[in-house]
Amino acid sequence: MPFLSSSPRLPSPIAARSLLLAGAAFTLLHAAALAAQTPNASPEAPEAAGTEEDFAGGIVVTARRRAEDAQDVPVALSVVGGDLFEQRGDYALAAVQQVAPSLQLFSFNPRNTNINIRGLGSNVALTNDGLENGVGVYIDDVYYGRVGASQFDLVDLQQIEVLRGPQGTLFGKNTTAGAINITTRQPEFAFGGQAEATLGDYGFHQLRGSVTGPIADWAAARISVADTHRDGFLRNVHDGRRVHDYDNFTARGQLLLKPDDSFTVRLIGDYAKQTLNCCVRLPSTVFTTYDDGTAIANNFNQRAARAGYTPLPADPFARTVDVDAHFQANMTQWGVSGKADWDLGPVTLTSVTAYRKWNWNPANDADSTPLSVNTLAQQANRQRQFSQELRLGNNGEGRLHYTIGAYYFWQIINGYGASGYGSDAPNWLFPNADPAVSNAAVSGFVARSTSNPETKSAALFGQASYDLIPDRLSLTLGLRYTHEKKQGSFNQWWAQGNDLSSLSVAQRAAAITLRNSLAPVASYSVGFTDDSLSGLATLSYKVTPDILVYASYSRGNKSGGLNLTNNPAGVSAAVGPEKVDNYEAGIKSQFWDGKLTLNGAAFWTDIFDYQTAIVEQIAGSNASRNYITNIPQARARGFELDSALALSSHVNLNASLAYTDATYVDFRNGPTPVEALNPTTGGSPVSDLSGKPLSGVPSWSWSAGGDFAVPLGETALGSAEFYGRADYSWRSSYYTAVSDSRYSLVPSYGIANARIGFRTEDGAFDLSIWAKNLFDRDYVDTLSVANTGLVTATVGDPRTAGVTLRTKF
Repeated sequence: MPFLSSSPRLPSPIAARSLLLAGAAFTLLHAAALAAQTPNASPEAPEAAGTEEDFAGGIVVTARRRAEDAQDVPVALSVVGGDLFEQRGDYALAAVQQVAPSLQLFSFNPRNTNINIRGLGSNVALTNDGLENGVGVYIDDVYYGRVGASQFDLVDLQQIEVLRGPQGTLFGKNTTAGAINITTRQPEFAFGGQAEATLGDYGFHQLRGSVTGPIADWAAARISVADTHRDGFLRNVHDGRRVHDYDNFTARGQLLLKPDDSFTVRLIGDYAKQTLNCCVRLPSTVFTTYDDGTAIANNFNQRAARAGYTPLPADPFARTVDVDAHFQANMTQWGVSGKADWDLGPVTLTSVTAYRKWNWNPANDADSTPLSVNTLAQQANRQRQFSQELRLGNNGEGRLHYTIGAYYFWQIINGYGASGYGSDAPNWLFPNADPAVSNAAVSGFVARSTSNPETKSAALFGQASYDLIPDRLSLTLGLRYTHEKKQGSFNQWWAQGNDLSSLSVAQRAAAITLRNSLAPVASYSVGFTDDSLSGLATLSYKVTPDILVYASYSRGNKSGGLNLTNNPAGVSAAVGPEKVDNYEAGIKSQFWDGKLTLNGAAFWTDIFDYQTAIVEQIAGSNASRNYITNIPQARARGFELDSALALSSHVNLNASLAYTDATYVDFRNGPTPVEALNPTTGGSPVSDLSGKPLSGVPSWSWSAGGDFAVPLGETALGSAEFYGRADYSWRSSYYTAVSDSRYSLVPSYGIANARIGFRTEDGAFDLSIWAKNLFDRDYVDTLSVANTGLVTATVGDPRTAGVTLRTKF
């Protein structure tokens, strides 16, 4: 499609990939020709990325908390159906960004996962327990308070809706950038199920299955399980082991109660466990001088030389690490929820009640070497949450549609931090200190901390749409009032360390100074209340029954945060709330009897007191400190295009494009990039970043794909078809440091995936082979710049391939 050529750069190397993509395109066109020749092949409306459920020939979404055709909803959204996930073999939330270009997901590990939509939501710094993401994640109407809790395998997916822009009226306060609304398949009153087994390289093996059916005339159940294992993509040269593996188990049980047609109850219980030998970053490059040519004092190469250590070559795509300390990224979660719908005639009353637990148990080798420097550097979490929502929505097909409701949410995150230093730490960190002092102060020193941010939030909301001209002109107004109370405390103490009593008074004072520079003793509490209003106003007009245009204004709010860490002097433990004004205009259209869908949206978003995490260098040293704060103003603007084309009943194509210009409008006290700051000559750790791009935001991103099916007629297994799916996604370069350090600039990259297979018409037999990252593209997800001049990377997965056998019954 013509707009795909708007991207300013092409992935490289171009020639080989162009030939392979041309071959894939030829395969799709050839399949289209064969399908067009098939007798009685009647064209159908495209499924828009594989959704399963039709609503008057379209896609059912619940973006406005009621079932509607996606083309009738004046909201910019992407819909990814369960069928597409099966075709791609993807069952994790991170895969959605490959088919929804406006979405960007970064993950250092499951806890430190950040989600952006249109460049907003959070930056790509480490997660802070006191700061909430601006993209809300919902699974079956239940809000997940921590993004890490959504990083398990998803089972029995119906579809995922990515709602772009503030969604605060119906989806809550923490959706200033958008919402991800995940729906799973419900129990059915007809017995059935499905199962699949997958084998692949890197020791990949996966079993997935679900079964559903009646247990009484008024009750049905569904049980779903998934078990996945994959060996590590990295090799640890220290002990020869493969690391960064993946092991996930998920189980989900549902009970649907329907005593009569007017009352339905859906009960859900789930459990998940993930065990990862993860996460270590890969050496990418080392720089040893500042931009002014002055050598970085105590830089990484100098430290390694003093320790007699020869680092690995700075090549992240060698996929090798050299570490000695134990590391892991383990987590478990479980939850229960109940949703009741009571049809009272004119209105339907809905209640959603949920309780969830998430446990995060990490271990890290923070120095990324086989030396005993940072032996502990982790933050364990015990998160608990309860939520209750009540909604009342009118029924019928009149000119007025409304939803009113109330919402309560409680969450506590008990954090347990640990910082530890080994025998190599004194020489590594403090080469100029008296060895007698630094060894006594640092070697074997362990500091531990606790934190407990707690949130209590209550809201009243309402949204109504009125047809000013029936079936043509509609006005939607929404308003949400939120009252929130946050409180928490931080305590840090010295848990282990050498006895300093044998030192002289001066030495003892110097040793205490060294310990304080690493982990000072601290204890404080903080709390506040916040009241906010979110709202929207949207005017939509149907030019024709198949063309909808709309314009909207929305105000989003994200409540303040708690800075429960070692805060620098002058940095408040209470972080101010964030406010968003979003202006948007869009069009949704279908042509050729619904075979072609073309949607577009343009947006302008102003963000005031944007909440972000800061990594700041301490003046006069090459140490750093982390905290969260408010950026006075940021802005995101751009446009999005989405399309789907059904060439025939057996061939579907889709393509999406997003352009985002996200900048700091007012950020005069931003952190100075490491390479620009020479603290030994009085360089300022603060720089004016106004006008600079926001981190973690590619300006251009696009995706394109297609699927085909060639009927084979009757075979030994019954009526069957040959099918395939190919897709490609591309993103331009972006920074991954808040300071826009040039060493954090991730190059542009594109990823291709493909699957071909044979399946029977009834789904009883489905055998396919697949490849992810088909062209084995080396690419980087994030780059981190240390004050020592060491740049480390998280890299994307290499090419993987395998075979999947599925059956439905």
